Amino acid sequence: MTSRLRALSAAVRELEDRLRQGGGPDKVERQHSQGKLTARERVALLCDEGSRFVEIGLLVAHDQYDGQAPAAGVVTGLATVRGRACVIVANDATVKAGSWWPETIRKILRAQEVAMRCRIPIIYLVDSAGVNLPYQEGVFPGQFGAARIFYYNSIMRRHLRVPQLAAVMGPCIAGGAYLPALSDTIVMVKGTSFMGLGGPNLVKGATGQVIDGETLGGAATHTRVSGVAHYMADDDPHAIRLLRDQVDRLPRPSVEVGFYRVEDAPAGTDALYDLLPSDHRMSYDMHTVLRAILDNGALDEFQGELAKEMICGDGRIEGITVGVIANQRGLVRGRAGEKPRFGGIVYTESAEKVAFFIDRCDRQGIPILFVQDVSGFMVGAEAEHEGIIRAGARFVEAMATARVPKIVLTVNHASGAGYYAMAGQGFDPDFIFSWPSGRMAVMEGESAVQAVHGPALEKAKAAGKKPGKDLVAATDQMRADYEANLDARHAGARGFIDAIVYPEDTRDVLALALKAALHNKGPHLGPFVLPASLTIGLEP
Repeated sequence: MTSRLRALSAAVRELEDRLRQGGGPDKVERQHSQGKLTARERVALLCDEGSRFVEIGLLVAHDQYDGQAPAAGVVTGLATVRGRACVIVANDATVKAGSWWPETIRKILRAQEVAMRCRIPIIYLVDSAGVNLPYQEGVFPGQFGAARIFYYNSIMRRHLRVPQLAAVMGPCIAGGAYLPALSDTIVMVKGTSFMGLGGPNLVKGATGQVIDGETLGGAATHTRVSGVAHYMADDDPHAIRLLRDQVDRLPRPSVEVGFYRVEDAPAGTDALYDLLPSDHRMSYDMHTVLRAILDNGALDEFQGELAKEMICGDGRIEGITVGVIANQRGLVRGRAGEKPRFGGIVYTESAEKVAFFIDRCDRQGIPILFVQDVSGFMVGAEAEHEGIIRAGARFVEAMATARVPKIVLTVNHASGAGYYAMAGQGFDPDFIFSWPSGRMAVMEGESAVQAVHGPALEKAKAAGKKPGKDLVAATDQMRADYEANLDARHAGARGFIDAIVYPEDTRDVLALALKAALHNKGPHLGPFVLPASLTIGLEP
């Protein structure tokens, strides 16, 4: 019998494989016939050979626009270039000529936020026809419209000193030209790239001037005449080599010296596929998951005999010390004379335990990994009398204000206020990942049915009648809607998570995320924090 996690993983892999094909073989062939590589071919050349590319937002918009916007027409992710963690943004010209959908903007902004939070270089591979005009309302105006990209460009360039490298490898038109123009260096490709506020047709319509694209804004023009670009490449591979050389010349941050690799990596990650029960509500041992992620499978538990439904402890991932906070599942036995507790639920005592542990990690500069399988906070008279609201607020405040990197991995449930406390997306964790089995919603479908339709169902039961057809249809529809919304693919499509990762890849993905995040000594608060030197004298 195939396990739930294996079945979900197979479905996600099939979807991801389809999305990576972009606009399809004919569009790929057209790109090649123009002497250009595709976005994914460019990214593969840019990354160090044999290194992992953690793609962020691959599933975004996959269930919108009748499937016409795979990956929202842009490839974004975390990569290793010349041994250094970098962010990559690459327009996929096989998808509507690389034009910008509303979700394209969201993906580019998320990539820029990763670069700013981590203080790591960001590389733009530009090949875009500009705004997707039928959807301009979701692209052009608003606080988080396309202008926000150029705002982030400017903040990185002027204040954060985050290196920004750009290669124009196709069209780069209108306002989109400001993205490379606000970068530190610009590479253009001879014969295939164009950069201009208006193309030849627009120039002819506006001024009556007839001019070809190469003369108007080609690589030779911008490297020899206008001086807008800085390097001219013969072809795409040459442009990629120039970018890699530029990354290699960047000064190395001192933080990299502190990394050391523990050779005794844990074994048995394949067994994780059979660890999660077929029914997501059933129990399993979270320690088994942690042993498969941490160096030597070792976790030094913090207050391991107290509030066992919340696991706190110190471990290492590829030699990097990390504080781990995870939810234990199943029935958890406490001290003698105490009632058992339900795993996945946050109680008053466990909230206080975790809040103290977070504060300790923050004081010592230890990044935190939240491994989510949480159903929410405990409710009822006993919990309220113990002060669950006060303890929960303490937990949330400690997490929200911690200045160290925070990385989230959802393995099963992510529900209720417990999801928020375990570094939900609204609290700006540095990275948020999910296994294919992740389920994110305010509550499970059956709980929602009881909350909305429970009184009507109870009334029918008390009267000895079967629920009416309309009531049955409404409850069935709500269950189906919740089941669809709880799927990790749904979360990925809306950018609620950065990526779906598979059990055997989890450790490598977390290691790269940690290495990237630790380039910034902090504080890790919000999309970016300006250096203290810029705020001196600004206080009243």
